[in-house]
Amino acid sequence: MHAFINFIMGPMVWISFLIFFLGVIFRLYKMFRLVNKTENFIYSYMSWKYSLRSIFAWLTPFLPVSTRKRPVFWGVSYVFHVLLFLLPIFLLSHVVLFEESMQWSWFSLSDSVADILTIFVILALIFFAIRRITIPEVKFLTRMSDFLFILIAALPFITGFLAYHQFFAYQYLLIAHVISGELMLILIPFTRFFHMFMAPFTRAYMGSEFGNVRHAKDW
Repeated sequence: MHAFINFIMGPMVWISFLIFFLGVIFRLYKMFRLVNKTENFIYSYMSWKYSLRSIFAWLTPFLPVSTRKRPVFWGVSYVFHVLLFLLPIFLLSHVVLFEESMQWSWFSLSDSVADILTIFVILALIFFAIRRITIPEVKFLTRMSDFLFILIAALPFITGFLAYHQFFAYQYLLIAHVISGELMLILIPFTRFFHMFMAPFTRAYMGSEFGNVRHAKDW
């Protein structure tokens, strides 16, 4: 058991990060290659000005009209996506692990704040799942894989919260936490999780088309 834990908390971490980085590079390479081959006309109206204008507009909470029409969903979504990135980075236990392995250290969240934010992430994912069941137009587009992705995103936070507080079966919860985190990292380049990297390019395309071609805002 100790050998297995050492493996998933040692070599497997680096393997997961390697697959993640190589997968992201490969997917971006394929995307640009496809654009250059079939749709290189896009470059004729792509604009840094309108691309950045669109990206920053959609990063600003409740600036786009569509977000103001559904304030609860977009409010939860904004906070969730911020925490999904920042919470693992500034979690004290993660900072300590990096400091022990690589002598890197940075600001970390207090335990009480981390607990509150973790619970929010879990509740947000439950909210997204309920929304897919109860709202007809969303339910129509929902597949079982959508719930699977919600579960994959939730598991690192649920198991991490339970393991940290040692509610029960600490060792097994720790293993589940590490494996689920590594699984999510590996899946990001090859699943719909990849939208986190595609979003800036989509917004740049939309912003450039609306600004350069239609002479309008896309928010």
